[in-house]
Amino acid sequence: MTDTPGTPVPTIDLRDDPAAQRAVVDRALRTAGFLLVTGHGVDPGLRAEIRAEARRFFRLPAAAKEPYAVKVGGRGWLGPGAEANGYAEGTETPPDLKESLSFAADEPTGDPAVDAEWFRPNTWPAETPALEPLVTTYLAQMRALSDHLLARLGSALGEGEDFFTRHTAHPTWGFNINWYPGADTVGPARPGQFRIGPHTDFGTVTVLDRQAGKGGLQVYTDKHGWQDAPYDPAAFTINIGDLMAHWTGGRWRSGRHRVLPPPVDAPAEELMSLVYFYECTPGTTIGGVESHTYLRGRLDAITAG
Repeated sequence: MTDTPGTPVPTIDLRDDPAAQRAVVDRALRTAGFLLVTGHGVDPGLRAEIRAEARRFFRLPAAAKEPYAVKVGGRGWLGPGAEANGYAEGTETPPDLKESLSFAADEPTGDPAVDAEWFRPNTWPAETPALEPLVTTYLAQMRALSDHLLARLGSALGEGEDFFTRHTAHPTWGFNINWYPGADTVGPARPGQFRIGPHTDFGTVTVLDRQAGKGGLQVYTDKHGWQDAPYDPAAFTINIGDLMAHWTGGRWRSGRHRVLPPPVDAPAEELMSLVYFYECTPGTTIGGVESHTYLRGRLDAITAG
């Protein structure tokens, strides 16, 4: 465990004793809403293979990607101009400078209304057939890791390991492969435009596998303002979302963040992130908020165009 004074985002090792981490986790989630996590056991080679296959898709001509085009919350390709995360804060920013392959929970519950909205089949691009088995393997590991994290967080909150996980028997989740191309592809950033605009996530925990870059992730805290997020290639970046903040009665804060536009001094910089958004079982009431009514409203809010 690394907890450097003045650093709002500490690193915890999941192989260490959870009891020794409680104070550090609580402090980090009260200030930044972010942690770095090592000792997770997820193969870096799998992540590299997913990126390689996804890059093949993103590099296709727009006409080849268009049949997979969807709106935010759909399963398929979110093309240029589809999403503006700053809208979630009520800020009329230009659309985010990214493309995404978006996947979501697909195992039916047996409730037709719930399944039609939250558990539809995923769409897999025919042009990259190797992507489906790679992502399917990764998603199983993300589900297990997210529940492990929720157990740790329940303990850190002093509520017991099952405080959150008893509401994840049949959860929804989302998974985005975000491609941040260089300025040679997207052009110069407009005023107030980012690869991803300032926002908080909407669910319980987000598990982010990212790449280092000048146009990368920044985290906001009241004390320090915007700061570059610390990076460790062996670590996942974890942040909590709005539902988790509600769940703790506001003790923990939903991690506010943004991804900078392509840097002026490195305009060709290209990054790719694997972003797993974990939620809870539909119908869960959290701090007086119906979880999936809230989630639907947030997804609609960031839809651009």
